[in-house]
Amino acid sequence: MFLGKHIKELREDKGLLQHQLAASLEIDTPIYSIIEHDERRAMGEQVLKLAKMLDTDKDELLTFWLAGQVYEIVKDEKMPLMH
Repeated sequence: MFLGKHIKELREDKGLLQHQLAASLEIDTPIYSIIEHDERRAMGEQVLKLAKMLDTDKDELLTFWLAGQVYEIVKDEKMPLMH
């Protein structure tokens, strides 16, 4: 699971709407939606703001964010076969 799916679950658990978080991040709701669908990466500063708004551990969100960053770098690399 990457950041988008995780923040969506947290947002829904808190009963918040996308437009509420988008407004707090000072971005349009469609852009926020794209972030939740992992089609666009949030900026590091936005991740920290989301952690505060969603009342969750910033290190946890940063871990999801970094995992997505690493995935983008290595997704097309061929992995060696493990024997």
